[in-house]
Amino acid sequence: MPVKSVTVRVPAKVNLQLSVGPREADGFHNLVTVFQAISIFDDVTVTFGPPKSGLSISITGDQRHGVPADDSNLAIKAIALMAKEYDLEIDSHVEIKKLIPVAGGMAGGSADAAAAIVAIDYLYSLGMSREEMAEIAAQLGSDVPFMLSGGTAIGTGHGDQLTAALSRGTYHWVLALSSIGLSTPAIYSECDRLRSESEIAEPQTNELLMQALLAADPKSVGAHLVNDLQAAACSLRPALRLVLDVGQEYGALGALVSGSGPTVAFLVTDEEAGLDLAVALTASGVVGSVARAYGPVAGAKVLT
Repeated sequence: MPVKSVTVRVPAKVNLQLSVGPREADGFHNLVTVFQAISIFDDVTVTFGPPKSGLSISITGDQRHGVPADDSNLAIKAIALMAKEYDLEIDSHVEIKKLIPVAGGMAGGSADAAAAIVAIDYLYSLGMSREEMAEIAAQLGSDVPFMLSGGTAIGTGHGDQLTAALSRGTYHWVLALSSIGLSTPAIYSECDRLRSESEIAEPQTNELLMQALLAADPKSVGAHLVNDLQAAACSLRPALRLVLDVGQEYGALGALVSGSGPTVAFLVTDEEAGLDLAVALTASGVVGSVARAYGPVAGAKVLT
């Protein structure tokens, strides 16, 4: 009997490094970033509908507020692109159980797009290779290819050219979440405004960070976290500076704004330290809500 429905689970990400080069003629920036997939997940379920019913979408879950339930959703865009590339008539309903914060610098929309690619490949028995999936993913956004693979990886170009990172160990994170997102284009524009051309170098992989990941040394990883967009995020949202300071005061090994923000990621020594920091951040009153997670975890995968 043919499969009529599939659920794909896909993680959030943090950027351990995000180094941003000068603005290019096409308006984009060359990046070097180190992604890590972490244990906060969206579940994307795609179910066959009646013939000629088209695509529909519904959003559930704690982080559903602000997620578009129309053709502008990246998961729907991914399915439409798959239909075009593989000449498919897709009549399906998409349900996204949303637990990854929206516009939080954790690639929630990109994650859903990756999950949709995996779901359509499974439902239609396309037998796509990971390379073929990554080609589709790169057309949807620079974070989407990583959400397919997960783990820990180095991204170059616009972040979509991936190389697996030599990383060992498990890393424990406390995430300070914001109820109001930040616009990624606005963050890049502010980054350009704050930096003078003379101080912008072509981005390079942080070798000290890579050595720390290989050595499974969370203290050294924490000392070498870096995000060139952090100053821009703090400029547009000054309260983030206080969140960063409070988390480090309460014992985080390292802290940074994740991606374009406004989520702030704190690296801690272990699960117990994560619980202590989460309690302290909540009691401090500077954070709306917190979450705990660990990484690395696998990318988009079918739940069986």
